[in-house]
Amino acid sequence: MSNSQNITSTPKKTKQPGPFSLFEWMIAARYLRSKRKDTFISVIAGLTLTGVAIGVATLIVVMSVMNGFRAELLSKILGLNGHFSAIPIEKEFTDFEELVVKIEQIDGVETAIAFVEGQALATGSISPAGNSSGVRVRGMDFETISKLPLLEKSVNFGGWDQWDQSNGVAIGIRLARQLGVTIGDTITLVNPNGSVTPFGTTPQIRAYPVNVIFNLGMVEFDSLYVFMPLEPAQKYFKMFEDVLRDGVEPLAIDASDEEIDAAYERIFRVSAIEIFLTDPDNTDTMREKLYLEIERPLLLTDWKQRNSTFFSALQVERVVMFVILSMIVVVAAFNIISSLVMLVKDKAADIAILRTMGATRGSVMRIFFITGAAIGVLGTMIGAILGFVLAFNAENIRLWLSDIFGIVIFPPEIFFLSALPTRIDPYEVGLVIALSLALTFLATLYPALRAARYDPVEALRYE
Repeated sequence: MSNSQNITSTPKKTKQPGPFSLFEWMIAARYLRSKRKDTFISVIAGLTLTGVAIGVATLIVVMSVMNGFRAELLSKILGLNGHFSAIPIEKEFTDFEELVVKIEQIDGVETAIAFVEGQALATGSISPAGNSSGVRVRGMDFETISKLPLLEKSVNFGGWDQWDQSNGVAIGIRLARQLGVTIGDTITLVNPNGSVTPFGTTPQIRAYPVNVIFNLGMVEFDSLYVFMPLEPAQKYFKMFEDVLRDGVEPLAIDASDEEIDAAYERIFRVSAIEIFLTDPDNTDTMREKLYLEIERPLLLTDWKQRNSTFFSALQVERVVMFVILSMIVVVAAFNIISSLVMLVKDKAADIAILRTMGATRGSVMRIFFITGAAIGVLGTMIGAILGFVLAFNAENIRLWLSDIFGIVIFPPEIFFLSALPTRIDPYEVGLVIALSLALTFLATLYPALRAARYDPVEALRYE
């Protein structure tokens, strides 16, 4: 008798499902499926998912394109210009050959190049009057050019064969089009700092054949630079000094050219030396090291100083674009709030029934959290995939849109590059995905809490 009393007096406990159980997932999935009377809410949920996907895809594409611009510009700029520019102080670079060898032996230096540089006015030999362009002439021998793979491998027409003995020039493809010249034609270079005469300074005018036409892919370089062999450049810009040889008496005024050549020694010099580092970001440490190792007065300017304004503007633009485009995801998150609030109001009776059947407030809250989070996660995944596809095919899409609309999208004259580069940064992609998920998860909290606070009695009163 006592045993039967004990059995009947001990009620059997019902095991409650744990958090995020199969029951909660099933209810949330049912709420996400469209029914005839819930079509409006489902349409809003679909538009919200689309908004999240578009926001994530736009962020990934735009940030990838901006990263590509920065990386491409940096590689082009540092492909010709070194990480340090060394300019002489007090004493000219007449010992540039020995100095280049000495610099290249310093630990942390990849290579060093010596060059002559100056400004000139270039005119094509067959160009109409006035079709000329200001250019930057840089003199380098072939050994120096071979240290610059970007320049050496960018030849479109011609070649570097017998460069040092050619007495010709290499010009960019855009400059060649502007001057109307091709391989074998001549261009005339006019330098205002010419010979000094009793009547004033006469311009230095020389004609040179075009031996190389290169295409670096950067508008500034392809339309501005003219390269010529080192010694002709030194003579053109008068980067030399005639010094009387030791033991030779000053010559008479009527001395012949042969006597002058025998009595004087011509000492050439260069304008500057470009230094390339193994680690471009290690400029602060290498600056002190170069000053100590070179042991002569120099003015060292690194690439960050030369391009500080340009790259700072790029960085500010990247941050501003990220913040502005993040608003798309924020708007989509607010749409999640509105769609879930309407869903909670529409499912008030269902919530009351679930509560009377034993569902806890936490279970109801998790059901609606899963519903909203599913929209955010699915939209983020679709947006990430779409962003990767668009970023990888950005240049093809640009060309396709340009052909359809008949306009040049991202013109190279404005954006400096001839193609639209992209570079996907995994860290930034992860940041975009994390931001999207965080905003969408936060957006579900208020509707989920509101659903959990529903009073079953009030909800069923008018049913």
